[in-house]
Amino acid sequence: MASKHPDIAPIREALTKAASAVKDSKAASKLADASAFKQISPKHLGIAAVLVALGIVLGWGLSQLGSGPAAPDGSAEGEKRILYWVAPMDPKFRKDSPGKSPMGMDLIPVYEGAEPGAGGGDEKALQISPAVVNNMGVRTADVVRRTLNLQINTVGFIVPDDELTRDVHVRSEGWIEKLMVKTAGERIKKGELLFKLYSRALTNAQAEYVQALKIGRQALANAARTRLEALGMSERQIQQVSKESKPSNLVDVYAPQDGYVVELNVREGMFIQPDTTVFILADLSSVWVMVEVYEDQANLVRAGQKAEMRLRFIPGKIWEGTVDYVYPTIDPQSRTVRVRLQFKNPGEQLKPNMYAEITIQGQAKENVLTIPRDALIRSGKSERVILALGEGRFRPAQVVSGMESGDQMEIVVGLREGERVVSSGQFLLDSEASLDASLLRMVDPSEKSGADPDDETNIEAVGVVEEMKTADGKLNITHDPIPAIGWPTMTMDFRIGKEVELTDLKTGDRIQFTLKRDRELGDFVISSISKTGAEAGAGGPQ
Repeated sequence: MASKHPDIAPIREALTKAASAVKDSKAASKLADASAFKQISPKHLGIAAVLVALGIVLGWGLSQLGSGPAAPDGSAEGEKRILYWVAPMDPKFRKDSPGKSPMGMDLIPVYEGAEPGAGGGDEKALQISPAVVNNMGVRTADVVRRTLNLQINTVGFIVPDDELTRDVHVRSEGWIEKLMVKTAGERIKKGELLFKLYSRALTNAQAEYVQALKIGRQALANAARTRLEALGMSERQIQQVSKESKPSNLVDVYAPQDGYVVELNVREGMFIQPDTTVFILADLSSVWVMVEVYEDQANLVRAGQKAEMRLRFIPGKIWEGTVDYVYPTIDPQSRTVRVRLQFKNPGEQLKPNMYAEITIQGQAKENVLTIPRDALIRSGKSERVILALGEGRFRPAQVVSGMESGDQMEIVVGLREGERVVSSGQFLLDSEASLDASLLRMVDPSEKSGADPDDETNIEAVGVVEEMKTADGKLNITHDPIPAIGWPTMTMDFRIGKEVELTDLKTGDRIQFTLKRDRELGDFVISSISKTGAEAGAGGPQ
């Protein structure tokens, strides 16, 4: 065909320019001004017009043969329908047509299948693309049941065991004529000579005893002997006086036990009295460690619990001891409770005033729901986690946490075994989800990880009235832990039974109340209530 029409190349070039000009209605005028048309003869122009018409007819026929019914609203097959338009910075602002947001930004369309909650599940959720999830570094973990061993980590200082510490005093005033122990810190054995004492009272008492023995007055001798014992002389020293039949001007004072001299308060030649502490001896074969725990952990510590101690300058070594005593008072400044631990010290590596890191092993709780500690989001009085629903879908859930052990956290209310929570990247997801408050899954007060009491069980509890909502038939109460239903300390609304009287009750009262499950409401209702302690007496008849 090229040989019969050698001038077809100019025609093709003209057709190409014509097609590009037709696509843009604003550029239609360019067709008349195309320079190629000026170079084409009338004969060639006619051939081009015929070819264009033939192409249009063929294209229309093929489209009719291969196309089905037209898509509704003029959209092509497979194209997603626009549901509504939202503001880029405020998804709560919606319109049915394009426009501007209150901030002056163009609204963006939300397509069918991409709206919040879409993604194959019935739950409303936040939809995130897999690429964004990967870039955020999101990691998830299962909600599992396990035995949770309570661990309380704290620090403390080593001190001598008071039960193995002895003060050395004299029972009559006198002078130290010869001091055998010169410095504090010396190691002393039981029965070792500490110093020689001259005491006028002891010398006179010895003389009376010797005189009574010489004249054969046994009653007088027994009285004198008793006086010597009261003044601190030992049985062996009294026998020595009796054997020699003469008083000794210097009386030896011996160590009452093994130990180290932790205090030396005298010097040779010093005058001392009975109230003078001459020595303090401490046996370091066993030591105490004094630690402090926060007041909310104090009730979890009991005497007899195991404890572990580590010293930074002896890495790798762990000392095992026990909780010896939990003090009954709280320090008003630090709001902590003192706890005394006891550790054996056979090699005497542990010395007073050493700094130690302590781990107290509390009582284990079995069959509790747990999540990684990092998965829990705390903000004020609220606690929540981000649930991973699969396929890039997430939503926040309100929870109530319990005890913490290592990197695990107990969840009392709000989660079920087998669910998955976000343990890394959850704060970014939480920030995004906070734009839509309806995504938050609220806590069901009747939901818990412990055993479920039957409808007839009366559950006793105590708490403080925070707000009287008598118009709604409710009280807002901050209650103490309720072990019967596995609830920790919480502030929440309780419904009031019809038979409960609230005439003498006011905000701030500490109360004791009884809970009973209501079958119709499916929730706990207060069936009885009374004031406790001094408030109950104050509220009575005058």
